[in-house]
Amino acid sequence: MSGRDKGKRPIKKTARKVASDQDEVALRTGSLAPAEDTPRSLEVAIGAEVRRLRKSLDLTVAELGAAAGVSASMMSKIENGAISASLATLKALAASLNVPITRLFSESEERRDCSFVKAGRGVRIERRGTKAGHQYDLLGNSMKGNVVVEPYLITLRDDAVPYTHFRHAGVELIYMLSGKVRYRHGDDSYVMEPGDTLCFDAAARHGPEELIEAPMQYLSIIMYQRQD
Repeated sequence: MSGRDKGKRPIKKTARKVASDQDEVALRTGSLAPAEDTPRSLEVAIGAEVRRLRKSLDLTVAELGAAAGVSASMMSKIENGAISASLATLKALAASLNVPITRLFSESEERRDCSFVKAGRGVRIERRGTKAGHQYDLLGNSMKGNVVVEPYLITLRDDAVPYTHFRHAGVELIYMLSGKVRYRHGDDSYVMEPGDTLCFDAAARHGPEELIEAPMQYLSIIMYQRQD
C-alpha cells in the first residue's frame, strides 16, 4: 500500500443513503422528460398564486392594488416574487381577493395536478371542428401549468363521414383501440389498427380519411401551450 493510500478507509454507504440513491434513480427513470425545475422560492410561489387569483377575478394589477392599498409597482414586484411582502400586505391582498390568507401559500405546498374519470363518465363535448358522427368524450384535463393536455376518447359512429381538415396548435397523439381507419396527416396517410400509434404536429391538416372497419374508436391526446 502506498503512503498516499495509508489511513484511507473504504467508503461505506448506510442503508438510508442507499435507499436515498435508489429513490433518486427511480425518480429519474421511465421518461426522457427533464428533471423537475428547481423548487420556487416562497416569494415566487406567493406571487404566482396572487396573479392567478387576480386573473380569475378579471382584475388588473392596478385594480387589485387599489383595493388592497398597495401601489401598482409594489403589486408588480409581489407577483414577480421580487420582494417578500409583509404579513399585513398579504392579509390585505387576501381580503381583496376574498380568500383566506393561507390560500396565498398554497402554491408552495407539494401539490400536483391530477384528474380522475371513471369508465363511461367522460364529458361529452362538441369540440371545435367536430363533424357529424364524430363523438368526443373528454377523459380529463390539466387545471394549471404552462401546458394544456386534453385526452379524448373518439368514437366514429355508423353515420360518421371522413374529414381530413382538422387543424390546431400543439402536438396530438392517437392510439387506435378498435376498428380500422386510414388517417391522413399533411401529405401522408396511415392505415391504423388496434395498437397502432400516431404522433404528429397538429398544425398540419389531419383527420380520418377512410373509415375501413367499424366499430372505430381511438384515444386522442392533444397537448399545447396554455395561452394567458
